[in-house]
Amino acid sequence: MTFTTLTFLIFFTVVFALYWSLHNRRAQNVLLIIAGYVFYGWWDWRYCGLMIAASFLDYFVGLGLNKTEAPWKRKLLLTCGLTGNLAMLGFFKYFNFFAENFQALAASLGWRVDPITLNVVLPVGISFYTFQTMSYSIDIYRRKMRATTQLLEYLSFVSFFPPLVAGPIERGTHLLPQFFKERLFSFQQAADGCRQILWGLFKKMVIADNLAPIVDAAFTNPSAYNGAELVLATFCFAFQIYCDFSGYSDIAIGVAKLLGFELIRNFAYPYFSQSVGEFWRRWHISLSSWFRDYVYFPLGGSRVSKPRMAFNVMVTFILSGLWHGASWNFLIWGALNGIGVLPDILRPQHSKRNPSEIPVEQPGAVAIFKVLITFTFICFGWVFFRAQTLGNALLVLERIGTSFLSAAGGLLGKHDATDGRVFIVLALLVALEWVKRAHLHPLVFDRWPQPARWIGYTVLFWTIVYLGTYGSSTFIYFQF
Repeated sequence: MTFTTLTFLIFFTVVFALYWSLHNRRAQNVLLIIAGYVFYGWWDWRYCGLMIAASFLDYFVGLGLNKTEAPWKRKLLLTCGLTGNLAMLGFFKYFNFFAENFQALAASLGWRVDPITLNVVLPVGISFYTFQTMSYSIDIYRRKMRATTQLLEYLSFVSFFPPLVAGPIERGTHLLPQFFKERLFSFQQAADGCRQILWGLFKKMVIADNLAPIVDAAFTNPSAYNGAELVLATFCFAFQIYCDFSGYSDIAIGVAKLLGFELIRNFAYPYFSQSVGEFWRRWHISLSSWFRDYVYFPLGGSRVSKPRMAFNVMVTFILSGLWHGASWNFLIWGALNGIGVLPDILRPQHSKRNPSEIPVEQPGAVAIFKVLITFTFICFGWVFFRAQTLGNALLVLERIGTSFLSAAGGLLGKHDATDGRVFIVLALLVALEWVKRAHLHPLVFDRWPQPARWIGYTVLFWTIVYLGTYGSSTFIYFQF
């Protein structure tokens, strides 16, 4: 069940009506648990068993950490929790990758090895909810919070369906307390949620899904395209993945607002960043901050020598690449971004920009140049992220390097007229995000008169109806 389907619209309409007809917080939480498992089990009911296992593992680890003060016991409990989560994640996500590479290594040494491979489908969202439950245990171990003894509220926190399968990755310190509070319907919060949902649907259905055929054709068979066409396809993928993933986050945040919850911000206009480091403070913020807090800081963070700091950065980004997928493409992509972040990490702290700040607060030639250079570097990395194999990624880069000046019109010519319209709409998206970059999302029109606001919402709605794609198109990050 995905956000852009009629099935989800019916599902959420029923949940919304039942939810606000209940005037008891615990009854609402029970409904949210049921809704979460129906939503998640819609892909395959067997996935629910994994989420239950991860939930109870960290719930009991948290209770154990509450009851003991002995350092060695606390470390043992946390180790057991992390090992269980990572073993489950590794089994489903990385077994074949390591088995195949072990076989290749053995063959290079003259050994014949027949590894056992798994013919299973990667459970949707497993990387997201395992990271969410692990952060819960780690924060209890660090004494940032106390483990809850209320199983109902805890299960509501883990199975909360808006961010369940593609984030934002919530922390227990932020989201869990909201399940203990009485929730009253707020028209202002709900209206803002609807605006954010509308913006997310626009980005996903009108832009991301219309760019997908161009990207898929070029990266499936890069040998059939010249360098300029592959540059265009890479550019298209940069906006496809942004509109797809940030669109999901917008819809998830908006749906949560309609239920009285506030999720953390996950994107802050990342393509307006002036450095790769700033980009990663604005892109997939919940994951970037997760790796910062639970990998980079424990390794020593910036409290060590600069060579060790650089090592910590590279380890963090390589692990981030591995989180995205079990292939050399993702490891290289992670390493490239780690290299790109190093100048930002190693320079003085006062010069770093945070996602709460306005990107490019004072536009100028130097700032715009930095934005373009950063975007170019990020696009270079996207080649490894999107290509199906390492060989295809290298072929794309080779063709870009050897035949860049060829005309790019051939790629568009292979598709229907929708392509031209989507580029016009994409230009309007970039312009609107630039103008509204001081706000959490672009549909904040506080100073506009009400008729003008409704005209804007209506135009956006009919653009989705007219240019949007319909069908079984899933979100890109469901595969992670």
